Amino acid sequence: MLRGMESGVREPVAGDAFGRVLERCRDAGAVPGAAFEVIERDDGYVAAADAVRYFTPAEELSGLDRWACERARGRVLDVGCGAGRHALALRGMGRAVVGLDASPGAVRVARGRGVEAVVGTVQEPPPGLGVFDTVLLLGNNLGLLGGREQARTVLEGLAGLVAPGGRLIGSGFDPRADGTGPGRADADHAAYHAWNRERGRMPGQVRMRVRDGGVATPWFDYLLLSCQELAGIVEPTPWRIEHVETGGRDYTAVLAPDA
Repeated sequence: MLRGMESGVREPVAGDAFGRVLERCRDAGAVPGAAFEVIERDDGYVAAADAVRYFTPAEELSGLDRWACERARGRVLDVGCGAGRHALALRGMGRAVVGLDASPGAVRVARGRGVEAVVGTVQEPPPGLGVFDTVLLLGNNLGLLGGREQARTVLEGLAGLVAPGGRLIGSGFDPRADGTGPGRADADHAAYHAWNRERGRMPGQVRMRVRDGGVATPWFDYLLLSCQELAGIVEPTPWRIEHVETGGRDYTAVLAPDA
């Protein structure tokens, strides 16, 4: 019997769905509409976004992304590098950059575009990765903090990858801000925030997986959080917030080692 068929629903096969999407987008010339990333949330909510955004050229990056790249110094680690959009922008600025991604497909795509990239995570970095002067978590990759409990482990792991005097620069998204002030949730997501609170989770702690046809990544937590929530998470870790640059619901935070 096929897995899941006893309930009448077949579960997707576990695999590198994100990498498959990026490879398909690349093979089609990285043009709009070539491939879509499908996100499934644990409450059944499904959303899709054009994967071409992972191939955004340097000159078309957002203002906050450019701001972050301009402040990267020395040897740079691009965590969650995807197809290499930020790594390529950094290379164009003369930076020495290494991309890190959990998706083997994403790493293949990034390498094919000229990025030095390796498979791994902050929790399980590949041997010989070394230390960096700047660690980047762009593309809303502060979400990789996962949640209140996981964040401390992630931030402590990042501290081990940063050279003395180094910096962590990450971008986030406040799911409850409307661009003019905090506190208002989008109608589609307010119930999910409330459900998270009932479960003892942070409001923007999204349990999700990436789907591509009959293939799906494992379920994982991705954290959407306000600047205030970030400050609370950072406080007991080896980091301190040095600066926050805002742009509506998006923001970029610069973290320094806590002396």
